[in-house]
Amino acid sequence: MARLKVTQTKSYIGSKQNHRDTLRSLGLKRLHDVVVKEDRPEIRGMVQTVRHLVTVEEVD
Repeated sequence: MARLKVTQTKSYIGSKQNHRDTLRSLGLKRLHDVVVKEDRPEIRGMVQTVRHLVTVEEVD
């Protein structure tokens, strides 16, 4: 199964509460945090919500 490496590249200050909650659900707490998650539709949807705050790479 493919995995996604999600890195928070921008601050959530000034963003909507929904976006802050989504970052927290992904496991990102502060700038430059990195998490590796399984590539599932739920995770893809969360990343899509905060796409302006994170970068995503596929990891094998």
